[in-house]
Amino acid sequence: MPGTRKLVIVESPAKAKTIAQYLGGDYDVQASVGHIRDLIEPKNLPPELKKGSMGKFSIDVENGFEPYYVVSDEKKRTVTDLKRALKDADELYLATDEDREGEAIAWHLLEVLKPKVPVRRMVFHEITKEAIQRARDNTRDIDTALVDAQETRRILDRLYGYEVSPVLWRKVGPGLSAGRVQSAATRLVVDRERERLAFLSASYWDLTAQLSPSADSQGSPFGARLNRLNAKRVATGRDYDDLGRLKSDAVALDEDTAQRLAEALRAPGVPIEVASVESKPYSRKPAAPFTTSTLQQEAARKLRFSARQTMSTAQSLYENGYITYMRTDSPTLSQQAIEAARAQARELYGAETVPERPRVYTGKSKNAQEAHEAIRPAGDTFRTPGQLEKTLRGNEWKLYDLIWKRTVASQMADAKGSTASVTITASVPEPVEGAKTVAEFTASGTVITFRGFLSAYEEGRDEERNDAAEPAEAKLPPLERGQRLGLLSVDAKGHETSPPPRYTEASLVKKLEELGIGRPSTYASIISTIIDRGYVTQRGTALVPNWIAFSVVRLLEEFFGELVEYDFTAEMENDLDRIADGEADRSGWLSEFYFGTDKHRGLRGVVDNLGDIDAREINSVRLSDDITLRIGRYGPYLEVAEDGAAEDAAPRRVNIPAELAPDELTVDKARELVDAPEVGERVLGVNPQNGKRVVAKEGRFGPYVTELDPEEPEAEVQPAGDGAKPAKAKKKVVEKPRTASLFKSMDPHSIDLDTALKLLDLPRTVGADPETGEEILAQNGRYGPYLKKGTDTRSLESEDLIFDVDLDGALAIFAQPKYGARRASSALKEFDADPESGKPIRIKDGRFGPYVTDGVTNATIPRGEEVETVDFDRAVELLADKRAKGPAKKAPAKKPAARRTTTATRKKK
Repeated sequence: MPGTRKLVIVESPAKAKTIAQYLGGDYDVQASVGHIRDLIEPKNLPPELKKGSMGKFSIDVENGFEPYYVVSDEKKRTVTDLKRALKDADELYLATDEDREGEAIAWHLLEVLKPKVPVRRMVFHEITKEAIQRARDNTRDIDTALVDAQETRRILDRLYGYEVSPVLWRKVGPGLSAGRVQSAATRLVVDRERERLAFLSASYWDLTAQLSPSADSQGSPFGARLNRLNAKRVATGRDYDDLGRLKSDAVALDEDTAQRLAEALRAPGVPIEVASVESKPYSRKPAAPFTTSTLQQEAARKLRFSARQTMSTAQSLYENGYITYMRTDSPTLSQQAIEAARAQARELYGAETVPERPRVYTGKSKNAQEAHEAIRPAGDTFRTPGQLEKTLRGNEWKLYDLIWKRTVASQMADAKGSTASVTITASVPEPVEGAKTVAEFTASGTVITFRGFLSAYEEGRDEERNDAAEPAEAKLPPLERGQRLGLLSVDAKGHETSPPPRYTEASLVKKLEELGIGRPSTYASIISTIIDRGYVTQRGTALVPNWIAFSVVRLLEEFFGELVEYDFTAEMENDLDRIADGEADRSGWLSEFYFGTDKHRGLRGVVDNLGDIDAREINSVRLSDDITLRIGRYGPYLEVAEDGAAEDAAPRRVNIPAELAPDELTVDKARELVDAPEVGERVLGVNPQNGKRVVAKEGRFGPYVTELDPEEPEAEVQPAGDGAKPAKAKKKVVEKPRTASLFKSMDPHSIDLDTALKLLDLPRTVGADPETGEEILAQNGRYGPYLKKGTDTRSLESEDLIFDVDLDGALAIFAQPKYGARRASSALKEFDADPESGKPIRIKDGRFGPYVTDGVTNATIPRGEEVETVDFDRAVELLADKRAKGPAKKAPAKKPAARRTTTATRKKK
């Protein structure tokens, strides 16, 4: 109604700003900045509730799995602002996303704000004026089934984590965690590394020839590959299994045979002719519009984006009205989107590139949630990337360009052409294989005669193993059967079969989707979690498991087998969908999962009956009879049983280089590490000032030097008289030995005593400032080498300058202004003034990574987002989001008030 005040609540400030433009002056749009409350940490429960299951999980598992929620400290200010805004409102619109999380956010807002005005649930899939106004006029009630599904998922994750993680702490290491989805994802990466560990390569040879279409070597040359020898197919990489065994009846060429055959083919007069020519039509269809999964995969392949980076960028594009909702399993397009894509393809690429009928796509993934359409440009008419070059920058423009191309191409015609396959025979005069040797080569070429959708877009591909799947576009010269060919060159080439490729973010997302593990909104967080937890390390684009992940997965497989089964994890996602559809009861399902049924024990039954877990065995891998890999609290190491050592003698330990991937630790490599000379305590000499030995060592954080006291005889304790207590030896006060890390340019094997003493004597006194008399010190710190004069500091360009800089050089460095010119050089990037604070924006490198600051507010750049891609608009957005969250507060002494709401109460409301 006109004249009434309406409060609209969305999740993010960016979305609030965009939506406010499309609603009239009667609408006040505010942001909740995500969830406003969550399960309370058990340690923060009121004392009377710190018992039983409630005290363990903050969930009353005995009474319908009722959760105990609390408004988080950082959201109290947000809640206060929303309540203040609600006082002046006549209507409340809850406009959070239309998925489980968005529905749950809306329900929590309703529970906390307790509005006394009419409440409307407003949903939309794109932020355009038409879509927002249409959503405003077509509101609905909160979907309690979606809320139940989100709450079930949250409770499930809490039960899983709080029951299983403590087992990992006790048996593997502190700070580890288990999770319903993260554990399955970690197992996938570990299983792939196990395959690589077990893999045995096989060697095979083949021949490649460069031929000309005429016997006199004239005409356009083309390449051909040996396919058959005496009518028997020649083995390629695909003919070998992972243990290096030939799994087909193909002929395996060794080096000697391949070289002799090549030499025989080079002999003058060897007849080479075309045996057959086949041509068949070639057709290729465009890829479907993007889902969350395919967007993450393609952005990783083509833009080198991490999954988190892709979702962060897509979120910004969505909230600012450029694309539709970015969390979806559906590749379908609305009718208006189909018409927009076809019209744009017709306009830009010609009417012939648009098929007569629109293309319709359906989802193929397990457990697809198709409430939303595919990810596409927003609106009834798409804006081209060229139109947005000045509006969007950096990553946002790149991702929009990718989405636009894929959407338009999806409604274009097939690419057409023809593929020619040619068989070429050569009879070798002297036998190489048997009584007669006939070598059969093949060549193929694909010619695209009508590009169709390829004019707009071509889908990227993951790295293929052993052989490429899709033929490249290539043209063969005109050839006829019986035509004599000329041999330009022939080469024998040796090959090694390759192990299964490690997962990349793109291929892991694809695998998770195939197995039905997780949901579109979770793929990015799953990968981030297993990396942040230290289970997986990224090397380039590959995901490499750390040894600690092997211990975790082994323990889970042996003692929580069902919980990390891929089918079981996917089935849980199915069950959550059934709850979201109102087909299953939330508390009944949780009871079956936790307490078990006749068919499975349930989580509690598993935890209560674990039996004895041999932590040493779980954290050990036997490499050979005398070498065992141990995964310790501070990392992996090799334990070696020395020949002739006493039975009770401690085995020798050998550190494993941090850069060595698990699949590289073969028995031979382990033996090499064991036999390598040890640095140990390499004695450099004696410090003449105090008589202590100076040694170089390898430590947890790298090589270092330290001082050791000379060996002293034990002090004797004088016996006391009869009946008296023996006199206690006075406790000796042990001074902490001086230590110093080696510079990056130093080698522990070659460092000498003089250099070690210099390191131990740091900080070095450079001299005194002639004006103030203050001493200037040169030293190394957590963030690198620097000079210090009183409380004033200056960075040095290299560690070597700690020893080399003299007083004049130090004074010159201090003479440079710390702020102004030097500050500009210390900033990674600089931008214009922030529109809110009026202060210049800079990107700096801090203790916890790069961050954006205007001198008042600091906002960390999200993990996976590169500094180079952060532009002015993104910097402003990060600062605005940080301000909206408010300053971080210390936990109050008084326990926060919480609210429990039963499912029955929720449904009644």
